[in-house]
Amino acid sequence: MQKKTSNLHAKFNAFVSTEGFKSFASSIMAIIFGLAVGFVMLIFANSKYAFDGLIALLTGGFADGMKSLGNVFYLATPIIMTGLSVGFAFKTGLFNIGGSGQYLVGAFVGIYISATWTFIPSSVLWIVALAGSALAGALWAFVPGLLKATRNVNEVITAIMMNYIGVYLVNHLIPLSPIYDSTRNQTVPPRSYIPRAGLDLIFPDSSISASILIAIACVVIVYIVLNKTTFGYELKACGYNQNAGKYAGINEKKCIILSMVIAGALSGLAGGLAHLANTGKYISVVDVLPQDGFDGIAVALLGLSNPGGIFLAGTFIAYLRQGGFFMQRYGYVTEVINIIIATIIYCSAFSAAFKNILTKIKSKKNNKEQKKVAGEEK
Repeated sequence: MQKKTSNLHAKFNAFVSTEGFKSFASSIMAIIFGLAVGFVMLIFANSKYAFDGLIALLTGGFADGMKSLGNVFYLATPIIMTGLSVGFAFKTGLFNIGGSGQYLVGAFVGIYISATWTFIPSSVLWIVALAGSALAGALWAFVPGLLKATRNVNEVITAIMMNYIGVYLVNHLIPLSPIYDSTRNQTVPPRSYIPRAGLDLIFPDSSISASILIAIACVVIVYIVLNKTTFGYELKACGYNQNAGKYAGINEKKCIILSMVIAGALSGLAGGLAHLANTGKYISVVDVLPQDGFDGIAVALLGLSNPGGIFLAGTFIAYLRQGGFFMQRYGYVTEVINIIIATIIYCSAFSAAFKNILTKIKSKKNNKEQKKVAGEEK
């Protein structure tokens, strides 16, 4: 019996020591810490309903049953995609902070194709439009990747510049396009809507569409590319150490460019998925970068750049946003809700720090056990 217990203890210790467990535990710690800070803010905003507001935030994703859950998946789709974009770049040693610009350019190109390419059959128009969105995002990320590979220009600087070039370019092009509407700016014709794929039967009256299925497919593809292919190994090897990759015969310049291009394609596709989903979403002429691109950074951090973790993190953030709608029942204005969600997202940046703390705690415990064993042997 004692031997069996010892074996179970050893297996448990081995499981706790795995990178996967430490990554998951650190993200959970970051979420709990963020929720605690958010609860304190609720007390300051309206102490009478602080607890009720927190419960609404945590249960709002199921408040209207399957309808609310369907809306969660709709809200999650674009930030899962931008999170994948940032996470993919992180895995290859790059920081794609240009997701907002790539998202916006991708959205505009997708809408433009859907509204003007009337020669394409309606049954496949949405596919062509999404392909155009991905291509536009890829081209927008190509410039930072090329400058990084050929001139070693920091991709953060060039990506930020491309963000604002994208905003003002789209603002300039919207009024010139043939489908400009002075009230709603850039509309999407019904013939190019992404199909529901039967999900509207499971999640009735919600905004869900096949977009979430495409996002899940992208999560699987990114995981396979990064972890199961030679190409993914080369990208990660160059990300860890460009000189070592070059010494091993890997074309590091090609890897840098392709990493940014793939990351940009994911963000561009996110823009297309968000705007072609038949929810009334449209592009406005405003000098503001889309929030989804920056939320992708937080999602990637919370998911520790792991595709599966990014999917869960993106769904969680969307769940909180859905819950935030129901907090208004208790007198919390939209600004307070956004602050709380932003605080939780901000705390997600500490997930890596929590992971280091767990590693140190485990290391100290192992050292104590080794000293104890050594003392017993003496």
